[in-house]
Amino acid sequence: MFTFDFEKRVRYAETDQMGYLYYGNYPIYYEIGRAEMIRSLGLTYRDMEIEHGTMMPVMSLNMRYVRPARYDELLTIRTVLRDLPEKFITFHHEIFNEKGKLVNGGNVKLCFVDVKTNKSVLAPAYLLEKLSAQF
Repeated sequence: MFTFDFEKRVRYAETDQMGYLYYGNYPIYYEIGRAEMIRSLGLTYRDMEIEHGTMMPVMSLNMRYVRPARYDELLTIRTVLRDLPEKFITFHHEIFNEKGKLVNGGNVKLCFVDVKTNKSVLAPAYLLEKLSAQF
């Protein structure tokens, strides 16, 4: 299992009239967690697409709201890979407030697509090589 934490402060522009993190912004926070986890491996989504020819489109998203996150709170986005990917990769996310209380949780399932053929492929070897050290 590979776990990665990233901190993100709730900006004013991300809140609703009540000063809560707008519910539609949680998937963006999930994406931040995924992108930063990949970056921690020495890769970026951009490198994966341009240099390696691999895209990772989202296939499904599930989430649950537990309590509101508020303007200016420093949140911890925890991203977890429970298994090495094969045909799909599923990122599990939990977002915690400054008191360590769970705010939101969910998961995002993505597949791997070859940029040139636009067809799904298995998890690329270069990614598996980087991830295998974490499992």
